Amino acid sequence: MESLKLLAPLAWRNLWRNPRRTIITLIVVSIGLWSILALSSFMTGWTGNVRDSTLQLLIGQGQIHAEGYLDDPNIDHLMPEPDEELVAALNNPAISNWVERLELPAVLQSEYKTLPVTMLGVDPEAEFRISSVPGKVVEGRYLNDMDDDSVIIGLNLVDRLKTALGRRVILMVTGADGSLAERSFDVVGIFDSDVGFEDTYVFTGRNAMQRMVKLEGKISQIAFTVPEAEALTGVLENLSNAAPDLDVREWRKLSPLLGMMDTSMAFAVYIWLGVMMVMVSIGIINTQLMAVFERIHEFGLLRAMGLKPGHVLALITLESILLIGLGVLIGMFTAALTVWSLSDGIDLSAFSQALEAFQASDIVYVEIQPTDYIIFPLAVWAIGVVVALWPAWRAQKISPVEAMRHAT
Repeated sequence: MESLKLLAPLAWRNLWRNPRRTIITLIVVSIGLWSILALSSFMTGWTGNVRDSTLQLLIGQGQIHAEGYLDDPNIDHLMPEPDEELVAALNNPAISNWVERLELPAVLQSEYKTLPVTMLGVDPEAEFRISSVPGKVVEGRYLNDMDDDSVIIGLNLVDRLKTALGRRVILMVTGADGSLAERSFDVVGIFDSDVGFEDTYVFTGRNAMQRMVKLEGKISQIAFTVPEAEALTGVLENLSNAAPDLDVREWRKLSPLLGMMDTSMAFAVYIWLGVMMVMVSIGIINTQLMAVFERIHEFGLLRAMGLKPGHVLALITLESILLIGLGVLIGMFTAALTVWSLSDGIDLSAFSQALEAFQASDIVYVEIQPTDYIIFPLAVWAIGVVVALWPAWRAQKISPVEAMRHAT
């Protein structure tokens, strides 16, 4: 401790004997950490934006199906409406909303063209609470109730079918007896989403669709939302226990691509962390080696005055700890300031057409992850100090005689 009290002030003063070198190192460390934290905040916001926007369309945080339905979605793999035990599990406080749907493959025909679609019979009141689709209607209206036998179709599908709001279209779907059920519907609403979603889904009232295919009391899926991610595992377990014969899955298994993207975004941050670590390490090693070569005479004098090799090692290490620590603090402060300045969100409306492919909204809200501001700064600090040990080790090996000879 006595040695530390002696060396710490000396190490701090030594940093500012060459301000240019010190400032260069601070810039390298602080910009490296700033880029890591800023990228992490943006990636977290972007990933959350894409994930939430996609899940809010139809998926929710999880769904329940009959066994085999996801592999072969037809009338042979439907399930009855939930019984009392399953309803009680779905009314768990951890589940904010849930909805029953009837989803079947169908064919949509206009006056000019016929296209394959997926027909969805929904409960409009419940969909307003769980899905973002009702809010995407840009022309006309959404469905009134479950008996509404009108249809809502996508904007791009309207163009492909050469139809319009107020016109009639024909939907054909396989009925309960295996025959082709066919009837006409009025187009009362047009929604705007990404092109793939617009071309795929057609919405009508669930009771109206059940009557059409003669499948009263039958549904294809139950979708539910769980606001707290930590509660999802427990919710899935409760639902599986309440309905052991049904297929209960979370959103990652329902949409593997979305789950992979969620994971890959976090992986990208760690890749960038590795790149920045290499750059910061190279910068620290270069500056510290230069410092050692320029101060050979100084180290020789310290050794001649009785300073032990371990003290020289401790002195250089302390300088690295203080220097890199200061750079880390500057990087954390500037990153937090950057994220705070963007708290109202980043407007990406100029790229709205490209964002449609990701089903993302135009505004991305960056957010600070407290764990990132602990793990990443500590990692940069620790690695910076470790790579500085080699120049420090070189410095302690310098003998007084070698140092005096070098000075002359």
